Amino acid sequence: MGLQEVQQLRAAVAGRIVGQAEVVEHLILALLSNGHALLEGLPGLAKTRAVKSLALALGTELHRVQFTPDLLPSDVTGSVVYQSDPSGGHFRFERGPIFGNVVLIDEINRAPAKVQSALLEAMEERQVTVGGETHALPEPFFVLATQNPIEQEGTYPLPEAQLDRFLLHIRVGYPDAESELAIVRMVRSEEQSEPPLAAVALDVVVAARRAVSASVKVSETVERYIVALVGATRAPAAIDAELGRQIEVGASPRASLALDKVARARAWLAGRDYVTADDVRAIAAPVLRHRLILAYDAKAKGVTADQVVARLLEVVAVAG
Repeated sequence: MGLQEVQQLRAAVAGRIVGQAEVVEHLILALLSNGHALLEGLPGLAKTRAVKSLALALGTELHRVQFTPDLLPSDVTGSVVYQSDPSGGHFRFERGPIFGNVVLIDEINRAPAKVQSALLEAMEERQVTVGGETHALPEPFFVLATQNPIEQEGTYPLPEAQLDRFLLHIRVGYPDAESELAIVRMVRSEEQSEPPLAAVALDVVVAARRAVSASVKVSETVERYIVALVGATRAPAAIDAELGRQIEVGASPRASLALDKVARARAWLAGRDYVTADDVRAIAAPVLRHRLILAYDAKAKGVTADQVVARLLEVVAVAG
């Protein structure tokens, strides 16, 4: 149900984000898995454009919040305001920009702890609490956050608890030469007239999520592979001496749940009703890279989380 429409959605977004096919696929997988995504990359690599294109293709308004050091929680969640009227006035809740189907949090690591706390409740509980009252967020609710990996001044590193709430950590890299040439030509043509994206109704996404949950099966072999991968991050020395020197803190069961969800979404998007080990391997990096805390020795040697995940996939075999 909805497979063709979701494939059209992916194609529509990919048509405006040249040279970033993997980024587009991961965004669609996060959307199908009912999870949030963190996009990390240098300025000018179309992170914001990707989110805008997705919202446009979904036919919904993009709610954007530019995080800054002076931001307040009420700037995100909304606040209670007093409205006067002939009967004497009353208090009412004025909704903030978090009340949207697709919410872009630009430069998420620039806001202080109180703002991050308010955002964390929204991401995890799908609600906000203001003035002692709880307000449910719309469905579907999809947070896409961006951050610059090299910016240090005026930033606040995200706490591990909040990073763990992102289903996927998507890395956005430089396009190749041919893709960059196509980008120049595409933007030049858009200066004349920007073609509208074909909208896919939000209820198609909701139906697709139900289809993923109902129709895609995971064998016990794949389930045990998922658990073995995540378990290896907690006792890496027992699996591989190199990993033992690189991983300080491993991933929680939330990582296993994320691998299961995203692997099922990937299988469904490929037109299959079963998950393979290749599905798990294909999405292991964006699921695990932000959930591992590397040891000092690994950081000193310039080892990245992606290299650790790649080694993990080498040494953990599929049982049976």
